[in-house]
Amino acid sequence: MHVLFVAPHFPSYQRHFVRAMHSVGAKVTGIGEASLGHLDGELKSWMVGYEQVPSVCDEQAMLDAVRRVQRRSYVDRLETTIEAHILPTAAVREATGIPGLSVKAAVLCRDKPQMKEHLRAHGIPCAASDGIDSVDAAVAFVRQHGYPIIIKPRAGAGASGTSRCDNDGQLAAALKEAGVDRGQSVAIEEFIEGHEGFYDTMSVNGVPVMEFVSHYYPNVLDAMRNRWISPYIVSTNRLDASGYDALKDLGRKVITTMGLGTTATHMEWFYGPKGLKFSEIGARPPGVGQWDVYAAGNDIDIYREWANAIVHGRIERRPSRRFASGIIALRPDRDGRIVGYEGVEEVQRRFGEFVTKAHLPPAGTPTQGIEAGYMANAWIQMRHPDYDTMREIFEVIGRTVRVRAG
Repeated sequence: MHVLFVAPHFPSYQRHFVRAMHSVGAKVTGIGEASLGHLDGELKSWMVGYEQVPSVCDEQAMLDAVRRVQRRSYVDRLETTIEAHILPTAAVREATGIPGLSVKAAVLCRDKPQMKEHLRAHGIPCAASDGIDSVDAAVAFVRQHGYPIIIKPRAGAGASGTSRCDNDGQLAAALKEAGVDRGQSVAIEEFIEGHEGFYDTMSVNGVPVMEFVSHYYPNVLDAMRNRWISPYIVSTNRLDASGYDALKDLGRKVITTMGLGTTATHMEWFYGPKGLKFSEIGARPPGVGQWDVYAAGNDIDIYREWANAIVHGRIERRPSRRFASGIIALRPDRDGRIVGYEGVEEVQRRFGEFVTKAHLPPAGTPTQGIEAGYMANAWIQMRHPDYDTMREIFEVIGRTVRVRAG
């Protein structure tokens, strides 16, 4: 099988997808913005060709590159794993007759108001939502649904650009920041009270062949807005327990309803007083290094299993569920440059055997804003056979480790 893979060089973890496809017997041609000379020898050894384009979001440049490759060799798949590349890649895929995620499905995955409208029409429980491009439309939504509400980009990823509004003043500020007064269209949603997590899969022909469920502690908006919190994510190894049946059923129905075929998926959800609610879904792997977390907790090379699904339509190994696994973000006490750490030695002494990977930038490293996410600044990935113990360890680490900046 010949697979064209978008952006094999950047971000750095993209090389794992190329390595995995090569390892399962695929011929891989890369399409990216870097020059061929900028790629290292190992990455180039996994590919049979490479096409440079000015931007992988430029549909015409991508189309020209794909057609150049097609003139030389038959192309079976055109794959991307990055949110911003999903829609242009789907458009090129359809224009060149390559199987895979359709433009319709890509638009639904990228445009949150359209996504929820489509799913509500098929009986999926979602937050009330709409797409708005005026202050009047926002006010009308609030009159109908009340506060609190959420303002977010129509096609954003993660919590970037997302605001919670509890009153008229906060709404006016959020709309101005989002550019609604200048005609920018944004998503507006009712705020759903409750616990937040995500359901991830590798699916083949719309059927999940690997499933994972992870939990946020605390919820994302709280985590991204409060410096004093050391937020963490834990992936459960209790997925076969009956308590997860409704969530798995919801996720599978969403994948089918959205027309997602052979692809990784990442679905956010809420559970609270209004029951289980769908939040959003992407046709891509999760962020924040979560695939590495899954690999550590389940004794698998998850990139290789993704490649097996793409190339051969099946996986070789199923998740073992031996460990709960997760990541904790460690925030600096202020912006500036990292000065040092407190409590790291104690954590290593007490919990070192459970650490799978850690990133502790050296003194002098510029800090990143806390809104940059879980892998900004310092972080630790861990695994433990017991989910509750894994949570308790993260709570201890959050109270023990201090990242000093100045």
